[in-house]
Amino acid sequence: MSVLASLTDTPSTTIPVARPFVGAEEEQAVIEVLRSGWVTQGPRVAEFEQKFSSYVGCKHAVGVSSCTTALHLALIALNIGAGDEVICPSLSFIATANSIAYVGATPVFGDIDLATYNLDPHCIEALITPRTKALLVVHQIGLPAEMNALAQIAQKHHLAIIEDAACAIGSEYAGHLIGAPVGTMACFSFHPRKVLTTGEGGMITTSDTAIAERLRRLRQHAMSLSDVARHNAKQVVTETYDEVGFNFRMTDMQAAIGITQLGRLDSFLARRRHLAARYTAALQHLPWMITPAVPANCRHNFQSYMVRLIGDHAKNRDAIMQQLLEKKISTRRAIMAIHRELPYRSPAWDRSLPHTNLATDTGLILPLFHQMTETEQDYIIESLQTIVL
Repeated sequence: MSVLASLTDTPSTTIPVARPFVGAEEEQAVIEVLRSGWVTQGPRVAEFEQKFSSYVGCKHAVGVSSCTTALHLALIALNIGAGDEVICPSLSFIATANSIAYVGATPVFGDIDLATYNLDPHCIEALITPRTKALLVVHQIGLPAEMNALAQIAQKHHLAIIEDAACAIGSEYAGHLIGAPVGTMACFSFHPRKVLTTGEGGMITTSDTAIAERLRRLRQHAMSLSDVARHNAKQVVTETYDEVGFNFRMTDMQAAIGITQLGRLDSFLARRRHLAARYTAALQHLPWMITPAVPANCRHNFQSYMVRLIGDHAKNRDAIMQQLLEKKISTRRAIMAIHRELPYRSPAWDRSLPHTNLATDTGLILPLFHQMTETEQDYIIESLQTIVL
């Protein structure tokens, strides 16, 4: 008997694309912070930073309010500003380019490798000018970019590398976890659609002590002393403000959730990889669908499971999404192409980014989350197998 035949016509509730996994442990952690009387950035943020840096294998981790603010601070820490250019993919959430614009620099879009949806190293050197200062490399939907090739280009042209690792916690490249930066810094997101969530929040990892110290000042109005240091001082101390800073702090409530989530991370990753393998085994033979490819030197965390449609099915992606929604299966379009959005729109970019255009027009993100049951997944798979155009 087919899975669909063993189920009602549709589930009782819509299967979402993503759903955060939080439980009693996270609730208790937040209650403890509330009762402690210290709810803003404080000792739990410091604990989360220490455990996060230890997990990924770098010297320092700096908690901030989001991955967007992490990217913003990373660019400031490298003294990138007006008149500079930063190469990044257009196939990314708009925050990647916005962070460059925030500091007055110009995003320069490189095309992607269609197999991985990450920056294609072969496209980079043609984009480098005397104004180019950095590569902002995205590990898209959790799959690591080809960092060795990109690092060689950066070294040759004396460019910094910032890794937009928003989706990449737990992913591995060449045997190392993303977050032990190949470049200077890596920036993570803890948004609810990510593998590890704190509601909102972000983290910057680096092994450069001077940069880490500056990041910690910048996130808190560039104060020379943290709140914890002032609170614990045995003598009266007065802080100074030596440059323009920001209010990009993480709270202890967020950090308490993050510490608990970090303890669950290995189980999150194992479950996602298991479900992704089931998807691929069932869908890879569909003639109108290309399932994710994972290079041999990478380990994917499957923050999202994105397929690419081909032929007539690609032309009818929105109709397919509607059919699935009517079966109470939620899907999402592929990753956006930033160069099509008004602040960055240009006919020149549209002509020079054919792979980006193809991926954003034909990609489809399927439901994948820790609590998704195999029965739910089988229903999604068979619904895809019985799509009628």
